[in-house]
Amino acid sequence: MNIDTDLVRELADMLGETGLTEIEVEDGERKIRVARGVLAAPMMSAAPVTAAPAGGTPAAPAPVETAPDHAGALKSPMVGTVYLAADPSAPNFVKAGDKVAVGDTLLIVEAMKVMNPITSDREGTVVEVLVDNAQPVEFDQPLVLIA
Repeated sequence: MNIDTDLVRELADMLGETGLTEIEVEDGERKIRVARGVLAAPMMSAAPVTAAPAGGTPAAPAPVETAPDHAGALKSPMVGTVYLAADPSAPNFVKAGDKVAVGDTLLIVEAMKVMNPITSDREGTVVEVLVDNAQPVEFDQPLVLIA
């Protein structure tokens, strides 16, 4: 069978653009199926290990910085890149002090070339936006604090 690599690449790009997990095309006797695996949970990376300084006494351990408590913050449902506005020239969806209702778009998380609007799950006032525009975010990372 002669494989059309351009077609396979085009189908793979289409998977990424649409968020589909598999696509299959048939042309006469030729049949091509392209699929990608979906992880059930994101992979967490371990902190990098650094070598001890050469010679001398070991360095004192650096103080551990604890993350601030953001109980009740709206958290990221996925790994991706956060955008605070619909496009670079548009104003941010929300800022501290804004009133929000259930369903209001707070920001967008781009994952695999798909723009996912993140909406408020409750009414309240935005206390703080905890991320910067175009910042990578992890699954379950606090994004917006609403009181």
